[in-house]
Amino acid sequence: MEERNSTKVCVTGGSGYIASCLVKKLLEKGYTVHATLRNLDEKIKVDPLESLPYADTRLVLFQADIYNPSEFEPAIEGCHYVFHLATPLQHNSQSTKYKDTTEAAIAGVKSIADCCIRSETVKRLIYTASMMSSSPLKEDRTGYKSSFDESCWTPLNFSAIVAPDYALEYTNSKTLAEKEVLSYNEIENGKLEVVSLPCGLVGGDNTLLSKLPLSVNAFLSQITGNLSLYDSLRFLQELLGSIPLVHIDDVCEAHIFCMEKESLRGRFLCTAVDTNVQEIASYYQENYPLFKISYEFKWKWVPDIRSSCDNTKLMRMGFAYKYGVKDTLDGCVDFGRRLQAFSSD
Repeated sequence: MEERNSTKVCVTGGSGYIASCLVKKLLEKGYTVHATLRNLDEKIKVDPLESLPYADTRLVLFQADIYNPSEFEPAIEGCHYVFHLATPLQHNSQSTKYKDTTEAAIAGVKSIADCCIRSETVKRLIYTASMMSSSPLKEDRTGYKSSFDESCWTPLNFSAIVAPDYALEYTNSKTLAEKEVLSYNEIENGKLEVVSLPCGLVGGDNTLLSKLPLSVNAFLSQITGNLSLYDSLRFLQELLGSIPLVHIDDVCEAHIFCMEKESLRGRFLCTAVDTNVQEIASYYQENYPLFKISYEFKWKWVPDIRSSCDNTKLMRMGFAYKYGVKDTLDGCVDFGRRLQAFSSD
């Protein structure tokens, strides 16, 4: 614990779904945490973090916006590890600096990595990537591999039958930003170790939040009847040939696991199990029979693709997932009930 007490870590996007849970765990484990938020005047985001155990002595909040990535430098200064979770989901149309989310995301990771190098204290940058960057689509685009692993990269401008407005641009931005940040492993004489964790669709309750995050809303879309979010599930299944699923607690533990390794760099897929839209709907119907899931939200066109995620690289290093489909989906339902997202159940 003495070593942890002397270790400072930075978490960007600190009020987000994964990031706030990560901040909580880091504080519990004895680390000093610098967390960034876009606006320190938003009490609904600041108060839950400041109320965490040990926050009064070991949590420092900084204001920084990914659209102004130079603002992250004060938060990174003096830190030993940086977790970069902040990412633009939808483009800030007021921006005169970037034309879209892809430009903003790439500029963000470059600026964060450069800040880490300039600090001369940061040993490792851990980037929260998305499994959407890891499609098993063959290079000639004639079909899909039976499984996908860290060697797989999603082709740019993936042509999808189901494609919500933001999905393709977000997929491009996460793919190119991940490639950009990993390229730092090859430069600067190895001064900075970079790890990327492409995560499956993240579910489970996070009691710090008063609003359902997008991934949980997507998991619940068959219950709530939200067609656009259900299309996000179908898009993911078309992109990957399955829906890789991971519990928020496992995601945070994987991040910390990668930080606490003596030396580590590279790409590690982070997901516990594969599922699909029909299996998710069936689970809800069997375990929550009062929820009525219409035909449209179970059998509306879904791709007849069967690809599975090879998630063994992280586990071969000693990491173990604790949660599967049941805990993750139950957690999403608990989250939805807590925030009264269902009219009745």
